[in-house]
Amino acid sequence: MIETEILKALADPTRRAVFEKLNAGAMNATELRAGMTISQPAMSQHLAVLRGAGLVTEERAGRAIRYSVAPDGLNPLRDWMTKYSRFWPERIGDLKTLLKEMDE
Repeated sequence: MIETEILKALADPTRRAVFEKLNAGAMNATELRAGMTISQPAMSQHLAVLRGAGLVTEERAGRAIRYSVAPDGLNPLRDWMTKYSRFWPERIGDLKTLLKEMDE
């Protein structure tokens, strides 16, 4: 389930920070590490998890790699949350009706 992979990827604070930095525009791994206390291998691992979840894409130009946010990366999570956002108002409405009937 892709929603699970997205949630797992974003559960890590470092990966969330990387994802947020990439929202500003494409960057290479060195630029992403700026201001962070993280090694190059660790950054590569975090980027691999984000790519695996479909949240980040990479563009290679020779040896240089630039990473950017995948435009539709969060769509599966949005769709999943939309499904449940319709569920709760209906259930809360049913609960309100039941409580009203109990008071009468």
